[in-house]
Amino acid sequence: MEQLHMNHWRDLIYRLRAGDSERQIARDVGLSRTTVHKYHELAQAHGFLEPDRAAPDDETLRAALGNGPQPPHALSSVKPYQEIVQRLLDQQVEMTAIYQRLRDNHGYRGSYSAVRRFIHHLQPAAPEAVVRVHSDPGEEMQVDFGAVGRLFDPGAGYLRNCYVFVATLSFSRHQYAELVFDQKTPTWIALHQRTFESFGGVPARVVPDNLKPAVKQILVHDPVLGEAYRRLALHYGFLVSPTLPATPQHKGKVENGVHYVQRNFMAGQDFVDLSVANQHLKVWVREVAGTRLHGTTHQPPLQLFNDYERAALRPLPPNPFTLCEVKPVTVHPDCHVQIAGSYYSVPYRYVGQTLEAYISERVVELYHAQELVATHVRSTKPGQWHTRLEDYPPDKAAYLQRTPDRCRALAAQVGLATRQVVEQLLDERPLDRLRAVQAILRLQESVGPRRLEAACARALYFGDISYRRIKAILNAALDRAPLPEAAPPPVQQEFVFARPVTEFFVVPEEVKP
Repeated sequence: MEQLHMNHWRDLIYRLRAGDSERQIARDVGLSRTTVHKYHELAQAHGFLEPDRAAPDDETLRAALGNGPQPPHALSSVKPYQEIVQRLLDQQVEMTAIYQRLRDNHGYRGSYSAVRRFIHHLQPAAPEAVVRVHSDPGEEMQVDFGAVGRLFDPGAGYLRNCYVFVATLSFSRHQYAELVFDQKTPTWIALHQRTFESFGGVPARVVPDNLKPAVKQILVHDPVLGEAYRRLALHYGFLVSPTLPATPQHKGKVENGVHYVQRNFMAGQDFVDLSVANQHLKVWVREVAGTRLHGTTHQPPLQLFNDYERAALRPLPPNPFTLCEVKPVTVHPDCHVQIAGSYYSVPYRYVGQTLEAYISERVVELYHAQELVATHVRSTKPGQWHTRLEDYPPDKAAYLQRTPDRCRALAAQVGLATRQVVEQLLDERPLDRLRAVQAILRLQESVGPRRLEAACARALYFGDISYRRIKAILNAALDRAPLPEAAPPPVQQEFVFARPVTEFFVVPEEVKP
């Protein structure tokens, strides 16, 4: 028999007691005569039609109707293991472990989903009451990312995963939205800047999710903000109020905003690339999302924003925020750190240590704790080197500084003989004698320029100007001895790479000696 609602049966009893026929009741109510007849018999059997009896109350009708027909219910495959499951639940074993133990120890062959449904039936979750938080104009902004599929990246030349950033003002529900290819700190910072510029002001509080650019360390009571985001908040003067871990309902306004962009703007759309999609999204936010009647406020978000919230926002600071990112970097043995494919030098005493790199649009600052140890102009493209020679150890810096031209200038300052020695060594081919020249010039640090000049003059006199010979002259103090008056014997020049002609040409028999 068709189960009637209790109110319908009450009306049916009233009309039967008034003397209406089953045909008339069936025609007026829209039920079959068979159904009216069966309920007529049921009412008569319970005495509900007796004229001197009061009309039945709700409890009496509910008891007479019973529970009604129930839909067919398949027996759970976990039902035979109910005692085992209950015992494991009492021991606070997790659902995945219960499923694994049923399979391994008791021969269960059903699915994990069946185990999960059965456990939820044994331990139904109690409904939780929530509090809807209302915000004053300009008080709060919620921000979040959401995946929207793949779009073409003109810079990379291929399709990439794309995300929508949504910032929703909690009072008016007016929002800013932009499509991006990553959720890195520079992108996160730049999105906030463009959001504030779009709104023309700054809210008192921003509620972000616990993603890394916003929250460096996720703690319930004392979360640690990312340094770049912390400085952004100080620059613009807003408070950061991260949501609790795994509680997206704490930023439900922007969650709904993200879903609205996903389902209303992106669904069924096919854009050429990211820039085209963002142009359409900007128009959509203003002309569609901004003019609709919001389901909670029942007013257009853009109108509420213009009428109340725009004036309540804090003014933008006079100077733009320049810090893009803060990240740890390691000082390599070459006294450089690597940032975005470029290299920046720091003093050699920090080799092997970790520094904090504060990356702005035009400048890179490197800190050790609170001490600023190096500042460089930021590279415009990867592969560039920014090196200060004073960051190297003195001996290595001196080697880099003493180029051939520099060595010639230093030798000229010592004396004529030293300059001649340097000129000859640098002009010698094919061996590169720059290291020998640097070593000779370095000798004046221990013996002084006068002795070095005398040693070079003696080496020139005897025709051996190697570093080894000049150092031997100084060690033996021969630079103090006068040079002989007679001219030295001619030194036969030895050609290191000389070869006999027979190695290159065939000599005829008639010219052989």
